[in-house]
Amino acid sequence: MTGNSQLTILKFGGSVITDKNADEGVALKDEINRLAKEVSSYKGKMIVVHGAGSFGHPLAHRYSLVDNFNAEGLVLTHRSVEILNSVVVDALNESGVMAAGVHSMDCFTTTDGRISSSFLDPIHIMLEKGIVPVLHGDVVMDTTKGVSIVSGDQVLPYLALALEADRIGLGSAEDGVLDENGKPIPLITNDNFDDIKACLGGSASTDVTGGMFGKVRELLDMCHGRSMTAYIFNAKIDGNVLNFLSGKEIGTAISDSSE
Repeated sequence: MTGNSQLTILKFGGSVITDKNADEGVALKDEINRLAKEVSSYKGKMIVVHGAGSFGHPLAHRYSLVDNFNAEGLVLTHRSVEILNSVVVDALNESGVMAAGVHSMDCFTTTDGRISSSFLDPIHIMLEKGIVPVLHGDVVMDTTKGVSIVSGDQVLPYLALALEADRIGLGSAEDGVLDENGKPIPLITNDNFDDIKACLGGSASTDVTGGMFGKVRELLDMCHGRSMTAYIFNAKIDGNVLNFLSGKEIGTAISDSSE
């Protein structure tokens, strides 16, 4: 693939890169290394976002950070997701990708759990200089609650809108958004969302950020009134990330309408 000026934002779900059933952080390093090698083939501008998985959700749940401010819980959760971010960044660099970690706590502030302000200047410059910023789900300071959880599923669409991304992908542990028969739904729009939302379960493991329903809702809100399309696909299948980066339609497409 040749270089281009378009911006791609790719998220790896926490269920892809960690053991989400673990009570504390367990990184799936073989999976992370495989994903890093696939990413290394892409030569355009890119941002990588990853979920927190077992590095963030169990601690956030233990300290009830969704509902309450707890300084110890905030610090421990942030330190844990920093470790995962370092593992991902190291794997990317070892595969030849010039990547640098960017902690969501350092560049986002929320109000009632939603991103309300950001400092993205370093990300702009990193992209101009050929560096891949790697952001992640994190605890951030909240103007009303003191602390809130910002998932990678909220970070991805926020960046896509702020930076006018051209291609958006969310690599999950499923073949897309699955219907009642376990088959991927080809397209979800604001027109058919009410018909398929019963298929959108939560997460089988501890997840404080809304599971598949939350992912789809965030992406639909991002696409509303805009000619944007995002793809949810299975990043655990060898070659799927490469297929997405090559421009192929893969998994479930999310857009504003089918027109």
